[in-house]
Amino acid sequence: MSLLSLKSVIKRFGGLTAVNNFSTDLQPGELCALIGPNGSGKTTIFNLITGIYAPTEGKIFFDDRDISGKKPNEITRAGIARTFQNIRLFKGLNVLENVMVGHHLRLKSDPFSAVFQLPGYMAEDRKMHQEAYELLQAVNLAHLADKEPTALPYGQQRKLEIARALATHPKLLLLDEPAAGMNPQEAEELMEFILHILKNFELTIFLIEHQMRVVMGICPRIIVIDHGEQIAEGVPEIIQNDPRVIEAYLGVTENA
Repeated sequence: MSLLSLKSVIKRFGGLTAVNNFSTDLQPGELCALIGPNGSGKTTIFNLITGIYAPTEGKIFFDDRDISGKKPNEITRAGIARTFQNIRLFKGLNVLENVMVGHHLRLKSDPFSAVFQLPGYMAEDRKMHQEAYELLQAVNLAHLADKEPTALPYGQQRKLEIARALATHPKLLLLDEPAAGMNPQEAEELMEFILHILKNFELTIFLIEHQMRVVMGICPRIIVIDHGEQIAEGVPEIIQNDPRVIEAYLGVTENA
């Protein structure tokens, strides 16, 4: 059974069709890339999956439930987490506290208990600290727990953002251009990191990325869209040699 299924999804903004009749299925444990030139509709598809937009037509199913048009917080609770192209870390919070933000989704205590630090909330808070630290250990960032995120190298900031998404306990992780702005060494480390969390966190990962070395290096299946429509799908070798892909995307420089 598919974990995620998009069926004939269309998204229009006024007279503009940003996504046109897009369908795909992701299986549990899969690592799949979504690529295409700028403005092709990739991020719009992620926004549809995560509830930022509702489909104009079509349906989106996750874990055998219809999530079409659900609110973002409902979709996160269902088990979908995402990162964004621009890193969004919380200033004023250290590395550990940034990860704890993801754990807040699972808190059962009410605001009253938190304000007055009642025993139930304090027990949850201690557990949240412990789980956040254990997550940092699992992604090799525990030695940075007390650091300010802005003091970290760019590649580690990106890993921290992914760790915060993992704190929500997702089944599906959406990564929107995680290698954006990275140098070749950072990109190589990111590839290893993605494969590490895929294996150790029992995830399905859907990835948008412009750096072809990342996409071709780790993704067994690649979907290509152009002008909101799917134009190709397959293993890296097929995608690299598809004339439509070469014309629409691979003929463009990686930094374009």
